[in-house]
Amino acid sequence: MALGRKAAHTLPARARAVGCPSALQCSTLIVAMTEPGTSSRRPYAILDRDGTLIVERNYLTDPDGVELIDGVPQALRRLEALGVVPVVVTNQSAVGRGYMDLDRLAQIHERMEALLEAAGVRVAGIYACPHHPDAACTCRKPGTALAEQAARDLGFDLSSPGFVIGDAASDLELGRALGAIRILVRSGHGSATEERREVPWDQVFDDLASAVDWIEGVIDDSR
Repeated sequence: MALGRKAAHTLPARARAVGCPSALQCSTLIVAMTEPGTSSRRPYAILDRDGTLIVERNYLTDPDGVELIDGVPQALRRLEALGVVPVVVTNQSAVGRGYMDLDRLAQIHERMEALLEAAGVRVAGIYACPHHPDAACTCRKPGTALAEQAARDLGFDLSSPGFVIGDAASDLELGRALGAIRILVRSGHGSATEERREVPWDQVFDDLASAVDWIEGVIDDSR
């Protein structure tokens, strides 16, 4: 079941403040959505950005540095075919640290979406916390505010079967907070996260494509 294509890019980046303690607002890019406010029992996948969808650059600030990890478009296409709502939730403290502004962050996300669209796929939305880790906002992972906002915007239910996929401890902690299946990928910083074993996970795979192989079996078994 494919997502509807009823919403275009929502810009500028200062779309809304979600659990934000200051005037620096979260960046929201809604790409494709069902009718707003129509909650669905479709499964969802909350995806990290750097090291999960795109190559880790350590505070990426240049849209030209966006590079999809091998197999990502195919993995997203399979999630969509399975009826899974794919949404990106990402911490981007490079903004709060002063390395770039929200407009540049929006350009980076537009570039990532353009690369995905060129491969024939989309994510449903991109939600980014721009705050410094010391800002104590609820939108920064493992805080759940952005995941909750995405569910409201995109019409899925966080009590539905869900997967949180990423390479960092904050992704695993977010998954635990949501009651979702926590999947660690070794791409990006994932191998180091695996070695530290600071936060438990449910499954670990080399990359998103391998994770979706497993998810496909879980969803097929549940039908």
